Amino acid sequence: MSRSFAGQTIGVLGLARSGLAAARLALGRGAHVYASDAGDGEAARAAADQVRALGGDAQTGGHDLAKLAACSRIVLSPGIPPTAAILREPAIQGVPVVPEIELAYEQLDGPVIGITGTNGKTTVTSLTEHLLRAAGIDAVAGGNIGTALSELALREPQPAWNVVECSSFQLGGIDRFTPAIGMLTNLAPDHLDWYADLEDYYADKARLFRNATDASRWILNAEDERAATLIGDAPGTRYWFRAASMPKSDDELGGWMDGRELRIRTEAGRTESLGSADRLRILGPHNIANALAASLAARLAGASAESIAEALPRFEAPPHRLQPVSERGGVLWVNDSKATNVASTRVAIRGMSRPTVLLLGGRHKGEPYTEMAGDLAGRVRTVIAFGEAGAQIAADLSGAVDVQHVEGGFDEVMARAASVARPGDAVLLSPACSSFDMFRNYEERGRRFAELARGEGE
Repeated sequence: MSRSFAGQTIGVLGLARSGLAAARLALGRGAHVYASDAGDGEAARAAADQVRALGGDAQTGGHDLAKLAACSRIVLSPGIPPTAAILREPAIQGVPVVPEIELAYEQLDGPVIGITGTNGKTTVTSLTEHLLRAAGIDAVAGGNIGTALSELALREPQPAWNVVECSSFQLGGIDRFTPAIGMLTNLAPDHLDWYADLEDYYADKARLFRNATDASRWILNAEDERAATLIGDAPGTRYWFRAASMPKSDDELGGWMDGRELRIRTEAGRTESLGSADRLRILGPHNIANALAASLAARLAGASAESIAEALPRFEAPPHRLQPVSERGGVLWVNDSKATNVASTRVAIRGMSRPTVLLLGGRHKGEPYTEMAGDLAGRVRTVIAFGEAGAQIAADLSGAVDVQHVEGGFDEVMARAASVARPGDAVLLSPACSSFDMFRNYEERGRRFAELARGEGE
């Protein structure tokens, strides 16, 4: 699929990892490039220097509208929301804006497994890559998971399979992006601070099916009504995964749990066992669904059931996703910093087997915290509310659970958690908020949580 960009002038908005990779890819395929970033920090300036060294034009601390208006198209880094002010500038309204994954897709030689959903997509993406590589298949994860898809397009040789985590922002701007295997893990409210309403958010998720053909294969959550129906009448074969129910018929393709046994069926008349769910090293019942979904993707991409069954127990939770990071004084500390919405935090709470001290807070994303009140009973002993959303969290949950509002920094939040937790408890960072009030991203928040949980840097 690789082709030349010669004769095109491509603008790149954002000079973090994905933006820099997109600029490098465009320049390497013969385009003229203008890349810009509103920030002027050390990392942005270093990226701009790299673009210039490769023959491109780069700017930090702002954007040149005249240069952007002269571009054939503008590539949007995934960290820039669709509500960004620069995208509303009249001067560039006639210029097509595409996500970085669209530019990279045009340059990929191998097929794509496209994975989206509100929660679980990073775990499923990582697990799918793990299962394929364990089977001896050259597969690499990219997209919203941390490695830009443009980086995979630049590799020599390119991967045989590209396992791509897709955010709603990335899918919202696609044109030709077409996964050979597509997956929707689940749907729940999220990003309501950026989308006008929930339907707009779901509509961007639905663009995963935009270019469906009869050859498409779709892995769908049979137990999430909205996720199951979002596909509509798009062509392709459907594979349903179920963690808490059995297939509707002997003809249904997909994955399920029979007792404690994981089973999949990817062709009529052939059911295969993947071993017991008790062997999984990832916490929570939701991860049984994630394991089934990833196993279906790996099986459809060529991994054998035997290799999948062997590899599943070797997979550990990715960082910041219900990741146990320390146990000190009988207290288990669990890092779920990636839980940046209420639905994800509710899943985490339901997966806890110990009395829990829950750390909730950060920058508010537009959802009421009252929705998790029913999940707290019998599981969460104390909520520690912090950050910009702390006061609202305390107000929403004060009648449902003991809430302690900490108005200081994150180190003070952790000190309060340590003073409240008792032997046999778990301290769970599952904040239901973005991190941008205190940290650059959820990874930095999770790393600081892990450091303090281990007693480092106190």
